[in-house]
Amino acid sequence: MYSTGVERAQIKMSSLEDLPAAASVLLREAVTAPVILFEGQMGAGKTTLIKELCRQLGVQENVSSPTFALVNEYEGAAGKLIYHFDFYRIQEEREALDIGVLEYLESGKLCLIEWPSMIPNLLPEHYLLLELEVGEDGVERTVRISKV
Repeated sequence: MYSTGVERAQIKMSSLEDLPAAASVLLREAVTAPVILFEGQMGAGKTTLIKELCRQLGVQENVSSPTFALVNEYEGAAGKLIYHFDFYRIQEEREALDIGVLEYLESGKLCLIEWPSMIPNLLPEHYLLLELEVGEDGVERTVRISKV
């Protein structure tokens, strides 16, 4: 599904209190990769992590999953635009093309994509892949970071 990348880091979070530090690490990794893919089972914390990333980037508005709209646009510090996608409900890649996903991905702006497995043929050549896993206790989270 994804190109083979180099695993750069692994972050473990034992509670929501670990979220700000984890997001800070991810933002450092994302400096050279404006497209970040978020994969993980339902309830793994993809949207929660995106909310914290946006908060640290200066987004003042409410950040929520664009499950039905497919894309939300946020304004961060200094007017920097951030695009947040959720492709969970699409049936085919054409739906992503219809909203102009390629233009967003080529914009150079930060693109945060939940459920990128739904658009495998539309992904850019380079991205940061975050794979979120829920621990057996249902609380601990592991985020594996790969740069492609």
